[in-house]
Amino acid sequence: MLSRLPQHFTALVIGASGGIGAAIIQQLLVSSNVGHIIAVSRQSLQSNDERITYLRLDVSEQAGRLKLKKAVAAQPIHFFFNAIGILHDDALHLQPEKRLDQLSADALAQVMNINAFTPILLLATLQDSFKGSHPTIIASLSARVGSITDNQLGGWYSYRASKAAHNMLLKTASIELKRLNKQSAVLCLHPGTTDTALSKPFQARVPNEKLFSPTFVAEQLLAVIAQRTPEDSGSFWDWDGRSIEW
Repeated sequence: MLSRLPQHFTALVIGASGGIGAAIIQQLLVSSNVGHIIAVSRQSLQSNDERITYLRLDVSEQAGRLKLKKAVAAQPIHFFFNAIGILHDDALHLQPEKRLDQLSADALAQVMNINAFTPILLLATLQDSFKGSHPTIIASLSARVGSITDNQLGGWYSYRASKAAHNMLLKTASIELKRLNKQSAVLCLHPGTTDTALSKPFQARVPNEKLFSPTFVAEQLLAVIAQRTPEDSGSFWDWDGRSIEW
């Protein structure tokens, strides 16, 4: 698993309490190559594995990101995985918009902040941990609906736009990070429709064979990541290893 990374590498997983984030951590723990996992979530989590450090933080806010920076203390991060995202939220009255008259500035701003701004601000906050000559993989969950080329159906305005913005921001960061660390690889990943809270309201029309378990998705994504090299930095990949057009 992730054989390009050094023995006893350090991983940082954002969104550790979510379906995919938690499954990524469980897959990492299977490997003896993992030395330390920093798991970040807004919820309190516990583990008996001494390799895990849990941090209860809201990284969508600057204060949370600064606390994370202090905790990491510029130590090299070899594997960064971002699993946070938002599509709907009843408390915030957020739902995917099907029509123009459903758009609101507040909803657009909220979705853009979580899906696009927070991931890139995390990279900015933690950039000292990515600099240097150590191999580092930065992987962040995107979505196929963020592909402008692939958009044939319309709708889901804020979610589509936020994932397209996410992709551009990560692509841009990949260029700068290449100058700061030639061994860096920045990847945008589409997990497919996963059986998590994010997709729950929209699963009725999804065929059973296309609704994936978080464990399956974690295994697939780690396999895709393992096949990438620094030459692939700034690219967009499907869960089954196919490249996605921007």
